[in-house]
Amino acid sequence: MKAQVTGTIHLADNLEVLRKLPSESVDLIYIDPPFNTGRVQKRTQIKTVRSKNGDRIGFGGHRYESIVIGTKRFGDAFDDYLRFLEPRLVEAQRVLAPHGSLYFHVDYREVHYCKILLDCIFGRDSFLNEIIWAYDYGGRPKTKWPPKHDNILLYAKDPSNYVFNYEDIERIPYMTPGLVSPAKAARGKLPTDTWWHTIVPTNSFEKTGYPTQKPLGILRRIVQASSRPGSLVLDFFAGSGTTGIAALESGRKFLLVDNSVTALQVMARRLKDIRGIEWVDFDPAPRQHRPRKPAQPTAKSAGNTKRKPSLPK
Repeated sequence: MKAQVTGTIHLADNLEVLRKLPSESVDLIYIDPPFNTGRVQKRTQIKTVRSKNGDRIGFGGHRYESIVIGTKRFGDAFDDYLRFLEPRLVEAQRVLAPHGSLYFHVDYREVHYCKILLDCIFGRDSFLNEIIWAYDYGGRPKTKWPPKHDNILLYAKDPSNYVFNYEDIERIPYMTPGLVSPAKAARGKLPTDTWWHTIVPTNSFEKTGYPTQKPLGILRRIVQASSRPGSLVLDFFAGSGTTGIAALESGRKFLLVDNSVTALQVMARRLKDIRGIEWVDFDPAPRQHRPRKPAQPTAKSAGNTKRKPSLPK
């Protein structure tokens, strides 16, 4: 019996995939397009091993050597950023279901221009929120206030009819629980449009090494709030596939698109234990191969500790 498809992943130009999707067929869209930073996005993965001549000192004064595992990168510069986005956002509006919503993730460099573009496509009345994702990590320039937030613009296809699961949203602790009733303190409060959430830590199990990877906690909140179980979540700048993970956790189906082989290789590793995923124009098997475990010694061989010297061949 063929496994039920829980998600589909395309290695493709997202505009080509979007144009083939039926109108009003997607319940929720989250996208994290390139931020047009004008530079190459790069992430280098390292591991550390104990070494007397190591380049760093860790706990207890022990020295460790840094070993580079690999580097992932992609270009992030467009001559006309809005012209690149516009046809994709027009298609996004078309494929959204009447009750659907779009979360558009960008940063301070382009958010003002992107909002005007989205207002033109969806209508100004469809704009619901500008969510500020605030974090505290990385360098701090001395020439201006350190930029430590991203912007997420939320639009509804129909501002009078959209999904917002108020009761399903994960609550956050009260900063002063003593000022509210014990019941309220135990339940927590609803997040506002400012989300304080760390980036993916370098030592986290969640870390994939993919540049611009977004935290699962951010995507989990979006999926829980703005879609229903069994619905379809689309991310056509899928990157490391975090949207798919959040959808699966919440009982939703997903459709992911990216034109980077590196991105799909990362997704293949993250989703290797998940059945029912359809891969289009990409073979995930080489990245999902499990190394064979060494054979366990038998009782007979375990008792024989002496080995004959090997003969030259």
